[in-house]
Amino acid sequence: MLKPYDVESSEPHASPLPVLMSKKPSTPRKQQTRKLFVLDTNVLMHDPTSLFRFDEHDVYLPIATLEELDAHKRGLSDVSRNARQASRFLDEIVSGSLEDIKKGLELRTKDGQHSGGRLYLQTEAINGSLPHSFAAGKSDNQILTVVRFLQEKEPEREVVLVSKDINMRIKARALGLPAEDYFNDKVLEDADLLYTGVRSLPKDFWDSHGKDMESWKKEGHTYYRVRGPLVPKLHVNEFVYDESGERPLYALVKETAGRIAVLETLRDYTHAKNSVWGITARNREQNFALNLLMNPAVDFVTLLGQAGTGKTLLALAAGLTQVLDDKRYSEIIMTRVTVPIGEDIGFLPGTEEEKMTPWMGALEDNLDILNATDESGGEWGRAATRDLVRSRIKVKSLNFMRGRTFVNKWLIIDEAQNLTPKQMKTLITRAGPGTKVVCLGNVAQIDTPYLTEGSSGLTYVVDRMKDWGHAGHVTLARGERSRLADHAAEVL
Repeated sequence: MLKPYDVESSEPHASPLPVLMSKKPSTPRKQQTRKLFVLDTNVLMHDPTSLFRFDEHDVYLPIATLEELDAHKRGLSDVSRNARQASRFLDEIVSGSLEDIKKGLELRTKDGQHSGGRLYLQTEAINGSLPHSFAAGKSDNQILTVVRFLQEKEPEREVVLVSKDINMRIKARALGLPAEDYFNDKVLEDADLLYTGVRSLPKDFWDSHGKDMESWKKEGHTYYRVRGPLVPKLHVNEFVYDESGERPLYALVKETAGRIAVLETLRDYTHAKNSVWGITARNREQNFALNLLMNPAVDFVTLLGQAGTGKTLLALAAGLTQVLDDKRYSEIIMTRVTVPIGEDIGFLPGTEEEKMTPWMGALEDNLDILNATDESGGEWGRAATRDLVRSRIKVKSLNFMRGRTFVNKWLIIDEAQNLTPKQMKTLITRAGPGTKVVCLGNVAQIDTPYLTEGSSGLTYVVDRMKDWGHAGHVTLARGERSRLADHAAEVL
């Protein structure tokens, strides 16, 4: 069955070549009829623009869906905002006479283009038959009754229920009714397909790409201009490596144009002379991450990885070096989504920063590690350094971000996998001149309801920003916390 976002055109393909008739003429292909998608309320509350996302197929809204939409319109949550926006879209569409509503209303997108399908609203009482165990007054069961009625009324076309509610889809299938999830919000079907920012070069890379190669040195980096079949697959600011030879190559894709790419060798942050706030890279991916974090030309960095890969530590070390030593940024601002793992412990006392303190245990743990690397000055020196460092780090809540502009700041968004694409856009657009945004997270640890690995805001920005010249991404592969943590991450 085709997914709602991936429906094929109903027009049959016309062959430009004459068809040779065989002894038995083939039967003409029957033209596909439009599908009819019945929307559950949670689809509209998840994505108000879902009305326009079913291509040439029709959309049907039961009265139960409209009543649930009305019941959820009050409040300040994202769900309430989406319910109000869906109601506004419906108000713009439903502006004709009653006869027009019965015939179906044209669906026009924001730019005035026809989506191809029509919108139908329930204009009559539908009393279908469901098993006695299904409660009659429940909205979900009323919607299932509508789906069954439409299926009997229009047997020649496919009627499909679209719902984000797993139990609703299970009930529909138990009754023999086709049901689908809403897929349009998903960036990727499988998180394993997500861009990693790192590519291993094939062993024959220099044989197939070394012809007419140009090489030069500039500001401590070596550059290679290569040509070949792999080049169109490369992304700007993607890391490539070749460890097959005597001298391994670690490079960054600086620019691409057709079948020509320029590679730039990296700074080696695994060496103690290039340490960042006393921290050196412990593996290949950490070295790549530090090259992005320390590069002033990169304004947006995303780091993915499981627990213990060093995401927060690297981001803080690079931030402190560039705030206190290089004076490139004025201060570090750190924020994260406040989603508890277990039961909520209730209201927290104090100011905004004090309320955020329990959520910022990761910040304090990493500051302890970074402060311990400073051996000069003894205990008094470390205490003074700790106070200086803490004065340059501000902890902010996501709730008060709208309308702000951060100028010349190092902004760290921790646990970014729990953000929706809309929240992620709100945060990143806070960046003013001279600000660098670093997003950290692990898409395998999503705590927010209704978000999946494919629809998380972190997955969204990694996929959308991968071709921009001032953004970079690295998926950290190896845990460096302890042998216990590494083993637990693998087997538990």
